[in-house]
Amino acid sequence: MRVGIDYTAAAWQGAGIGRYTRELVRATVAMQGGFEYVLFYAAGGIPPNSPYLADLDELCATYANVRAVPIPLSPRLLTILWQRLRLPLYAEWFTGAIDVLHAPDFVLPPTRARTLLTVHDLTFLVYPHTAEPKLQRYLARVLPRSLRRAERVLVDSHATRQDLMRLQGVPAERIAVVYPGVSPAFRPLPAAALAAVRERLHLPAHFLLFVGTLEPRKNIPRLLEALALLPDAPPLVIAGRKGWLYTDIFATLERLGLQARVRLLDFVADADLPALYNLAQVFVYPSLYEGFGLPVAEALACGTPVVTTAAGSLPEVSGTAAVIADPFDPASIAAAIRQAQQLAPQQRAAGIRHAQRFPWEQSARALLACYLALR
Repeated sequence: MRVGIDYTAAAWQGAGIGRYTRELVRATVAMQGGFEYVLFYAAGGIPPNSPYLADLDELCATYANVRAVPIPLSPRLLTILWQRLRLPLYAEWFTGAIDVLHAPDFVLPPTRARTLLTVHDLTFLVYPHTAEPKLQRYLARVLPRSLRRAERVLVDSHATRQDLMRLQGVPAERIAVVYPGVSPAFRPLPAAALAAVRERLHLPAHFLLFVGTLEPRKNIPRLLEALALLPDAPPLVIAGRKGWLYTDIFATLERLGLQARVRLLDFVADADLPALYNLAQVFVYPSLYEGFGLPVAEALACGTPVVTTAAGSLPEVSGTAAVIADPFDPASIAAAIRQAQQLAPQQRAAGIRHAQRFPWEQSARALLACYLALR
């Protein structure tokens, strides 16, 4: 059975769907099982020294049943051809014959194969004001079309499954929940393994931590307002690239005079994330809505106390292991941070145990079952 996977996000994006796709594909191909995989991606303009291409090369060298197919068009041009102009430029023209096409990033390319579509969340419908306007309009137009074509739809959580049924009318029997996983790299680490990362990133001895793209859904302005209510709290470290509609974050930072208490790290490499979580006193993730919320599971796996919210899928991800705050109330976030700072060792151990519910191997087995169902 030959499976074609749209690997474009994995080839271009460091975090988010890019990292999700890389992790899931690696875990899936490692399961073997008689499948062949064709990983195709828009390659026009991609840096030749991209670490994600190096990762792809290593994957193909390790597994003889995996083949990479670069398409000599930019992601933007390929999207225009496939989604705006809707040209019948079938994926098979690049991949050769495939039995199943898996699109892990919201939209399906044209294909004659059986189809599997992953929808990570419906932020653009649930909280449209937090989405980048062009992306919101694009998804509102093309996602319903892709959902009609998809024979099977994967989602990251039961919360997103309910959203798809409620907001897009997708029948329950066509939707499969495949939780993302947490790499074994996310675990409690000894102090000796943390010192180099602390020094290289110039981290303070104690700090609160947020990891994620700087965008409205992550609710960072209210996190800053909570920090202002905690004058004795350690500084806040924010690890993540600028995404969209982020100016309110910097305006709030300036308005509250918190520049000296907030450290902006920008993007942090995957290899440094386990140490970063381990070094944090508390991980704070006050998101308004999540399709899964992988940083919460990763922080719990490291034994770090977590503050998050009951929005979207986050109760599925955190269980009873995190301290829950009202995302719309900075005072509630501040109180949750105080509570998390006092968590006992056994409560931290509960977070580690809960995160063990999300191994990538389990995700891969569930995905393979979906491929087999389309045979």
